[in-house]
Amino acid sequence: MLPTDVPLSHLGPSALLLLQLLLPPTSAFFPNIWSLLAAPSSITHQDLTEEAALNVTLQLFLEQPPPSRPPLHLKDFLGRTLLADDLFSAYFGPGSPSRRFRAALGEVSRANAAQDFLSTSKNDPDQHFDAERLGQGRTRLVEALRETVVAARALDHTLARQRLGAALHALQDFYSHSNWVELGKQQPHPHLLWPRQELGNLAQVGDHTCFDCHELSCPGNLLGSTLLTSGYFGTHPSKPPGKCSHGGHFDRSSSQPPRGGINKDSTSPGFSPHHMLHLQAAKLALLASIQAFSLLRSRLGDRSFSRLLDISPASSLSFVLDTTGSMGEEINAAKIQARRIVEQRRGSPMEPAHYVLVPFHDPGFGPVFTTSDPDSFWQQLNEIHALGGGDEPEMCLSALELALLHTPPLSDIFVFTDASPKDAFLTNRVESLTQERRCRVTFLVTEDPSRGQGRARREVLSPLRFEPYEVVALASGGEVIFTKDQHIQDVAAIVGDSMADVVTLPLEPPVVVPGRPLVFSVDGLLQRVTVRIHGAVSSFWIRNPEGVSQGQEEGQGPLGHTRRFGQFWIVTMNDPPQTGTWEIRVTAKGNPRVRVQAQTSLDFLFFFGVPMEDGPHPGLYPLTHPVAGLQTQLLVEVTGLGSGGNPGHPLPHFSHVVFRGVPEGAELGRVPLEPKGSRERGLLAASLPPTLLSAAGSFSLELIGQDGGGRDLHRAAPQACAVVPVLLELSGPPGILAPGSKAPLSLHIASFSGPQDLDLTASVNSSFALTSNLSRVRLEQNESAWGRLWLEVPDSAAPDSVVTVTVSATGREASPVAPTYAFLRLLVLAPAPQDQLAAPAHSSGPVLTTASPAFRPSSLVTRGRAGGGLASNPWWGTLGGVLLLLGLASW
Repeated sequence: MLPTDVPLSHLGPSALLLLQLLLPPTSAFFPNIWSLLAAPSSITHQDLTEEAALNVTLQLFLEQPPPSRPPLHLKDFLGRTLLADDLFSAYFGPGSPSRRFRAALGEVSRANAAQDFLSTSKNDPDQHFDAERLGQGRTRLVEALRETVVAARALDHTLARQRLGAALHALQDFYSHSNWVELGKQQPHPHLLWPRQELGNLAQVGDHTCFDCHELSCPGNLLGSTLLTSGYFGTHPSKPPGKCSHGGHFDRSSSQPPRGGINKDSTSPGFSPHHMLHLQAAKLALLASIQAFSLLRSRLGDRSFSRLLDISPASSLSFVLDTTGSMGEEINAAKIQARRIVEQRRGSPMEPAHYVLVPFHDPGFGPVFTTSDPDSFWQQLNEIHALGGGDEPEMCLSALELALLHTPPLSDIFVFTDASPKDAFLTNRVESLTQERRCRVTFLVTEDPSRGQGRARREVLSPLRFEPYEVVALASGGEVIFTKDQHIQDVAAIVGDSMADVVTLPLEPPVVVPGRPLVFSVDGLLQRVTVRIHGAVSSFWIRNPEGVSQGQEEGQGPLGHTRRFGQFWIVTMNDPPQTGTWEIRVTAKGNPRVRVQAQTSLDFLFFFGVPMEDGPHPGLYPLTHPVAGLQTQLLVEVTGLGSGGNPGHPLPHFSHVVFRGVPEGAELGRVPLEPKGSRERGLLAASLPPTLLSAAGSFSLELIGQDGGGRDLHRAAPQACAVVPVLLELSGPPGILAPGSKAPLSLHIASFSGPQDLDLTASVNSSFALTSNLSRVRLEQNESAWGRLWLEVPDSAAPDSVVTVTVSATGREASPVAPTYAFLRLLVLAPAPQDQLAAPAHSSGPVLTTASPAFRPSSLVTRGRAGGGLASNPWWGTLGGVLLLLGLASW
């Protein structure tokens, strides 16, 4: 047995770090604002997840000195709130962006909270350690961690983060839902993560565990035994005589003797009868979460673990290449840029952590090549040559969809082609996928779009044949650049520029209007401002706030350096740029495009959600897109607040968010941003205006505020957003997806804005079979429908592979509104010997229900929220390595 108490002198540096950083009861946690409305000072799943990840990241940084920089020292972090921006600046250098790391932690945290929403998990006691299902809960927990490792090794980090969030939710719930804390334990359960170790001393069916308690607070309702138990929740399964309930106002089992409950989810007695032990449960849940992260680090290795959490300031490099016979120059340009990026960034913090390559032609596309090794990527790219074909169109969007499914979120994807898409029917799906993945797509097209003759086939082609590229680029925040073979190598230099964590500055108006200047603001946190102008331009000039102008002449001017490649201009402004309001005037034929970008550490992430305040676990239900008619909150997470400022100087702040129509740029609403928590956390919230949610459509969002010196500050979201007409949710099976199996999937669709007559279609990877009992549905306002899909996994399916299921809902009547999509990623695993999970019963027919305007499609967040402060004797730094050695062979 491991000791229950470890003297302070025996603790390793990691444990001392944890002790020093986490002793303050509130300053070390990042609150979930909606959960805290119901139970102030509680600690949530998000708090535990992010705090554990930050501590393990700091431990990694301490043990792996940064290249070409002095090592970090523990003393520099003692007594300070641990912030991602500070960690990245200390390790990678001042101003190094933590945006992708914080986005990855957000994925894990939202997947954690979603366990209380998803139909496949919200009422399953095995996934919350409820109803004395402790052995079964441990099996599910270990399986989710195993799936995390498999998905991470398959380089599907989005799926790995989803499974990690599910595992951490269960792990944290154990300490809130069981009586482990009440048994006087001062450290995490030593065997919870190891399937071959006995949990020990479990209460059996006939063992009574609780006294009756008719008060909200029940400090003494457990029988004085040493048996390990957990509370029953609701009516399924029913509570046997003498057993404990979960407890709280919304637990129906707690009204049956013995009344009361034992959960420690929050500080509120109305939700948690054992609220007085909330802090102790939080301490153990945090230590256990750190132990789980450390275990994953050991299993994956530091490099793969860093990719799992995107512990890098660098972007990925993702190419989609047309390989038909006319593409020689374009392929060479891609090779030159890739080689330049690999050579210039090798061994530096900006070396790409992930490489993706997808070739296409007609009629084929793929296969996708993914790697984290730059030499393997270069070798694969160097083997691609322009061969055969040459006629237009090509399977470009199919290849782009494949790239999107394998490229990490918040990445840039570059498409090289000289042909229009043969698969234009995929436009809406790819558009939706770019927004779901938050990836920016740039098309480099060596073709004149006005030309009516194809390349090899002398057939007449529509001048609008490139419109699908325009749609995808607009939705993703990218662009379509038309150029010629002789200019492609120069124009392709934007690949390296775009990978430098640039932001796009909002223009007013957003498109060129004859006779009107384009106006943009430059603040003191921007550097390397670049203006790109593309089109049949006869003249342009740029004017800075002091009235100094520069025209289209090539070479060095008073404001910067101008380069021209055919109809493409790049103006790189001198550093540091003049702060204030700048103007651009363009005279051109047609519709010229203007884009202003700059490098900065100050940026933001954003998410949508619906507040849930009337259930057992109040919180925020996450949404991929706002839904028409459904009251929705916008959450903004500002990154880089402390990276570019001076200590003691005021921090930049954002005060309002502006919503604009896409693509015309008309203002749709302007609402104040409300700070949540300390300013250094950068968490802001706003309610989407009802006018924006009244109908489906696209919009962009901009943040406005002031920098530390009181000057105007503007930042725009890189991708457009969409209000979708219906809520569409797709949930996977509760158990393992194995070769030769047939798995049920749950489909939920709801309307909140009026009648909807919809066609539903589903698709899946080739060789998999998919059937559905719901192909058409008509919904009235506030009405829902449930359907079932069955996914058949072929015997030939490779274990440890990923399958993607896509469902679309399309209006039957002609409408300019794009379809609504739901994407579900599933992992095919060979079952381990200990995995004997019973499949639940499933209905075979669709079910119509009424969804009230308060929105009740699922359940409520957050089942296992932990509480306010963390105390003494953290032990994981010394003993965690012992536990790792004991458990590595188990999964």
